[in-house]
Amino acid sequence: MDKVSLKAEKRKLTGRKVKKLREEGILPGNIYGKKFKSETIQLDKKEFGEVFNKAGETSLVEISIDKDKHLTLIKNIQKNPVSGDLIHVDFLKVSLKEKVTAMIPLELLGDAPAEKQGVGTIVQYIDEIEVEALPTDLPEKFVLSVEDLKDVDQQLKISDLDVDKDKITINHEPDQILVRVEEVSEEEIVEPTSAEGELAEGEKPEGESVEGQEEEVKKGEGPAQSGKEESPSEK
Repeated sequence: MDKVSLKAEKRKLTGRKVKKLREEGILPGNIYGKKFKSETIQLDKKEFGEVFNKAGETSLVEISIDKDKHLTLIKNIQKNPVSGDLIHVDFLKVSLKEKVTAMIPLELLGDAPAEKQGVGTIVQYIDEIEVEALPTDLPEKFVLSVEDLKDVDQQLKISDLDVDKDKITINHEPDQILVRVEEVSEEEIVEPTSAEGELAEGEKPEGESVEGQEEEVKKGEGPAQSGKEESPSEK
């Protein structure tokens, strides 16, 4: 597995003061790990974005702080819920000799005949697979072909993944469903007899007849009161 490099600095500002850093394009973060004292850091947000696009959460990232180098995995990315901007990131310091737990993306490959023929629709139950492996053995992603799915209720499970079991442990039951062909449900369509707020052809309003209302207008009388009390501003 390739690794990418990232420069960072020790961070002194904490709490609400980190807002100033974000305004300057600096991303606050932490490095933590087993038998490692957590360390607050800061790094260029744009540079981190470029590294994350390459490494994701499964490739090794070597962080350089002065003369120190830390082999890490990107973890716990936090974003502003409104703007989507990065606001914080954690890095897990790892050892090449110790297994780590990671979430590996699941990607579907190809087109299912069931969907092409309109028999059913493909439903993906899980987007990520939790695994344990040495950092250098973590796969970038799992790829699962759906080109053999032809009939309703056909499934693909954890056991269908192509995995080197000597190196990777999957933390899911083998029979857990990943993908299923589900029957296409026809939506019930109800056509209204008339447009909302309008009368159907030949229909008369409830209560008085149209002729009766016209007679009232001729007499100079206004329309029937709705019984709604006027507000002070209407009086």
